[in-house]
Amino acid sequence: MRILHIAPLNTAGVPIALVQAERALGHDSRLVTLARDPRGYQEDLCLDLPLWDPAATAMVRRMLLPRRCSAQDTGLAKPGPRPPRWRPAHPLAAALFRLRDKLQRPLVEQAIRRHRLDEFDVCQLDGGHGFLKYDPFLPTWHARGKKVVCCYLGSDLRRRGVMPGIDEIADRNVTVEWDHLDLHPDIRHVFFPFDCSAFRVRARENPGRLRIGHSPTDRAGKGSDAIIAAVRSLEKTHPVELVLIEGLSHADALAVKATCDIGVDQLGDLGYGISALEWLAMGVPVASCVAANMKTAGIAHPFVEIDRDSIVPQLTKLITDGALRRRLGAEGRAWLERTHDAPAVVKRIHQLAGISELSTSQT
Repeated sequence: MRILHIAPLNTAGVPIALVQAERALGHDSRLVTLARDPRGYQEDLCLDLPLWDPAATAMVRRMLLPRRCSAQDTGLAKPGPRPPRWRPAHPLAAALFRLRDKLQRPLVEQAIRRHRLDEFDVCQLDGGHGFLKYDPFLPTWHARGKKVVCCYLGSDLRRRGVMPGIDEIADRNVTVEWDHLDLHPDIRHVFFPFDCSAFRVRARENPGRLRIGHSPTDRAGKGSDAIIAAVRSLEKTHPVELVLIEGLSHADALAVKATCDIGVDQLGDLGYGISALEWLAMGVPVASCVAANMKTAGIAHPFVEIDRDSIVPQLTKLITDGALRRRLGAEGRAWLERTHDAPAVVKRIHQLAGISELSTSQT
């Protein structure tokens, strides 16, 4: 079966992980990204479309749009339709999006012809976004009988919402985020696909002071201020040091993570993220919030659960109990291999979308 993944960016390496898992299962799978993720995740076929670079688009928003319109939040805290639907935040933004689509459409059409992208059996939109904001290609392909699957990864649904013309044709919506189950009435949860094979379990801890790592991509969203304050207070009473990991390429961030004895992922309602999984793959115990829907589903996990009130006492337990750290580190790696196995995640998506039946009928 031929499966085409389309994503604005290779966000957190999730799209390419799905592609690699599908290839391992024998499928002809490709990933087309519109621009390069600044953290340097692996690319397959990147279109490098102009005006899609995250830094450039952020600069345009700051320069041209009113401050109150430069960002959107369509999450659970904001009343509105379910699922939330994308719309330009300002008339000027709408005009700019239309202009960008007009400029980029010939480049997309050229890539489709050159790489025969319209010959794939299934299109999976990792982020729920097509080639353009107002995409004419996916509805046309769907009308010709191609399957369309939307896989949401985080803020795409939470802050942006579903895209016009895409949600209406999706044969199946899946998400790696637990809170998305409350945002979309027709969506199913799957676990982050993760390949542990490239990660080596740490052989021993640091002598002397334990290194407590925190790797925020968005300090406000991760609850970083409270995390940093908690670890700074523990530095005064225990042999520990805070290791802040931010502003680095993905490869460099992983190298620093491998020097940590404890990982602290995030606070809030969203649960753990990719950063936590990377530490688990290294055999490092992780403290993080756990999403409410995951608790409701009764999913067992190896995380030391924290919130703003419990972060200091929970980290103190980890700091003072070496046996606990070693046990949770070993359990975390084993749990990750069972729960987040990338081929198993892909098989689940295919089952939910009816792709398994399509593959069988083609053979």
